[in-house]
Amino acid sequence: MNGKPVSDIRDISPEELKSFLLASNEKSFRGNQVSEWLWKKQCASFDEMTDIPKTIRELLKINFTLHRAVLAGTQESRDGTVKVGFSLYDGSAVEGVLIPSGGRYTACISSQAGCPLGCLFCATGKQGFKRNLSSAEIFDQAAYLNTMALERTKNKAGLSNIVYMGMGEPLLNYENVKRSVEMITSADGMGMSPQRITISSLGIPKIIRLLADDGLKCHFALSIHSAINEKRSKLAPFNIRHPLEELKEALKYYYSKTKRRFTIEYILFRDVNDSLADAGELAAFCKNFPVKVNLLEYNEVRGTGLFRTSSEKLLAFAGFLEKKNMVVNIRKSRGKDIDAACGQLAGKINSEIVKC
Repeated sequence: MNGKPVSDIRDISPEELKSFLLASNEKSFRGNQVSEWLWKKQCASFDEMTDIPKTIRELLKINFTLHRAVLAGTQESRDGTVKVGFSLYDGSAVEGVLIPSGGRYTACISSQAGCPLGCLFCATGKQGFKRNLSSAEIFDQAAYLNTMALERTKNKAGLSNIVYMGMGEPLLNYENVKRSVEMITSADGMGMSPQRITISSLGIPKIIRLLADDGLKCHFALSIHSAINEKRSKLAPFNIRHPLEELKEALKYYYSKTKRRFTIEYILFRDVNDSLADAGELAAFCKNFPVKVNLLEYNEVRGTGLFRTSSEKLLAFAGFLEKKNMVVNIRKSRGKDIDAACGQLAGKINSEIVKC
């Protein structure tokens, strides 16, 4: 470290921390103790490390900072969904969501402050992009929502699942997302099984290939919303740079490397992508690999000109796919009344949220 401060002590690996302490004439086992305080005990300052000698705590203060994602407020939906606002050290704001379902809890967490992709239907994209979150800031969301779930579950089971489906495009912050997954699944972190974690992406072809090469054992979900290039490019302009043909080849590679079925997520917009012809194009795209399809209601965002499809068209769309022997689930929106549903997160830590 050469005596120079780094942005955050949690940006370095446990091995790098041990090396730093050894170079400072401290015992390497102190690195394990400090790491436990940082990740498992989730301390908010070096002074909280009560079993660490003061001389080491002062050494850490001189050479490192410790930035936590700080709870800014919560807002609860009529259906029990909780939206949680987090303030970051530089004034950025992100949101996470705790979603209850039959005694189980899923956390939806953010990977970026804002989003650079600018999808037509998404509130996050309308606010622009500020920066990537660090792996620690992503971890903090999961850890806090896990604590909230523990407080609400009688069996103290905590979170059942975590989805990277909040603000931002996870694959555009891949290294930090990957490290956050590693810490969430580590025995030194939250100890959660990677099979309970899903990374949801609009689809960045080269990073999908990297995801396969790295062997990250969490689930993958692709947000496609149309299997017709012209339509998808209007909904998600990123598709112009990386059209469906390129995306299809990356997904083929992903399956060939991992042998894991992934999920296709498809929001139905009224009179845009909800016809049986659209369903046929989606079925044809999905023939290239084993998938399951989640059909989602649109959570309407003002000013987009897009609206939710009818229940009749949604059921007809699902029925068409099922006749093609596809695995189809219809996902109901949660937390719509507090703008906590998919596509509605916009970092609004404001008067609508209960301040803590």
